[in-house]
Order: sequence, then structure tokens, then C-alpha cells
Amino acid sequence: MRSATPRPAFDGQIVVSGLTKRYNGVTAVDDLSFVVRPGRVTGFLGPNGAGKTTTLRMILGLATPTAGTATIGGIRYADLPEPLRHVGGLLETSAAHRGRTGRNHLRIICQSVGIPLERADEVLELVGLTPAGRRRFKGYSLGMRQRLGIAAALIGDPRVLILDEPANGLDPDGIRWMRDLLKALAADGRTVLVSSHLLAEMQQLADDLVIIAAGRLVTQGTVDSVLDSMAHSARVLVRISDAEKLTAAFGDDAVVVTRENGDLHITGMDATAVGEAAARAGVVVHQLVTERPDLEDVFLELTRGKATIR
Repeated sequence: MRSATPRPAFDGQIVVSGLTKRYNGVTAVDDLSFVVRPGRVTGFLGPNGAGKTTTLRMILGLATPTAGTATIGGIRYADLPEPLRHVGGLLETSAAHRGRTGRNHLRIICQSVGIPLERADEVLELVGLTPAGRRRFKGYSLGMRQRLGIAAALIGDPRVLILDEPANGLDPDGIRWMRDLLKALAADGRTVLVSSHLLAEMQQLADDLVIIAAGRLVTQGTVDSVLDSMAHSARVLVRISDAEKLTAAFGDDAVVVTRENGDLHITGMDATAVGEAAARAGVVVHQLVTERPDLEDVFLELTRGKATIR
């Protein structure tokens, strides 16, 4: 008897191809394509109403695309065997029966999908909720509910984790904890896709970025490549002995903003040109630094005027 062809290992790569979703004539997602790779944290960014949650819902099989496909490991979510063992998702703050303890909430999930009940205690410890596990859900803060939702997403030890605004309700310590957790999961070879409005946090957390606006892809790539794409927005910080004299030396070649402490922020000239201008003007430079644009600057420039769903 011929043996069955072995099924390829589940690699966890997410592939979104030509994904489109229309609601009553409104296009929420428009021909969107991107790839999320295993072993990396990918930040999924966009203004309010950009179509992020709709996209995540289609990836997780909670909404049907008007056109296009979304696959995880080459398979639609709806076709995954034992999906919770492959993919964990959190699209809103965790909801549970108000009178049920966090531990029992997770144990019921375990029981429903055939996972050993001990896994509930493991994920409670992983998300730092062991002491609160025996408390009733109605007494949980928003941050605790968010941690419980992440615990539920991890219940099947999935290779893929998809989280929508997971930092909601978390204090600074909780945000750092989440950052460390997601980085560790990616370092273990898992695929981590996270949407967030916390751009400074995403700059620290993510390896790759996918930025959308009005349902369309704006840009994608590594964090460094996205930031470098706005290299023309870099500015030079100058601490100088005579700011007025240096500013006059620039003429119309640069835009100069004077800070309250007297330092200058200069755009339109690179650091070399600024230094040469200072030498010609005969002023002493105390500090000369090129400041790379941060993710917030780049995000606002890339999405400006593109935030409206059609």
C-alpha cells in the first residue's frame, strides 16, 4: 500500500493577498497584501478606521472577505485542524462570566478543546495572573482582563499569535512585561502580529511593520527600512555659540527651529553642510547630531491625508 504523502510542517507564516472587504458600499479593506514572517514581531499600524481590526477578523475567519485570501501556514483559519493549537487571537478585551474565576474561565476553554486542565495554571503564571487566578472576573481591572485575554490566546501553545491593541489597560510595568513576552515568543520561532496605536512602544517591540490607511497598504518592511524611507525628514540638532549668526549663514537652504534652551533643529541640510556653514560663519559648535525621525514622525507623514475610508 502506498503511504500517504506527509503533510508539510506548519510554518505559521501569514499571507494576506488582495484582501478586500466592503460593507454596504463602503470599502473597509481594499486589495491589501502583506506577509507576516515567523520568528518576528510584526506591528500592524494605521489611523482609526484604517481597516486593521477588519483585516485581523478576516485572517481569523471571523469575517468573510469580499475578495482575496488570508492564510496561516498556507491554510485558511477555518480549515485549520484544532485551530487553537495553531493560532491564538485577541481582538478585544477578554470577556468572561462575571462570577467565574479567571482560572475556571481558562479551564473551561481547555476542556472545550481537549487541552489538559493544567495548561490553565501554566498560562496564568506566564501572564502574571497566578495570584488573581482564583478571583472572580467581575473584580478584574482592565489590565488584568487584558492579561487574561492573552492567557486565553496562549492556551493551545500556538505557533501564531494575533493581538489587536493588547496594551489597552496595561500600566507601564505591564507594557514592558508584554513587550518582553512577545519578543520571547518570536525568539522561539513563533509568528507574532500586533496592532497598536502606541507608536513609541511599537518602535521598541516590532521587527517589521505593516502600515495601512483607508484600507490600503501604505508601506511595509523592517522598522529600520521604514524609518530610513523618511531619511529626508531627518533633522540636525546644533548647540552653537551664536545661533543668530549661524542661522543667517544658512540663507534659504534650511528650515531652522529654535528650541527654548537655544539649541537649533535644522531640516533641509545634513550635518556636514551645517558644520561647514558654522566654520564659514566663524561660530563655535558645541554639539552637532543628526536625529533620525522616530516612528511617530514617519507614521504621521506616511498616513497624512489618507485616513478616510471610501
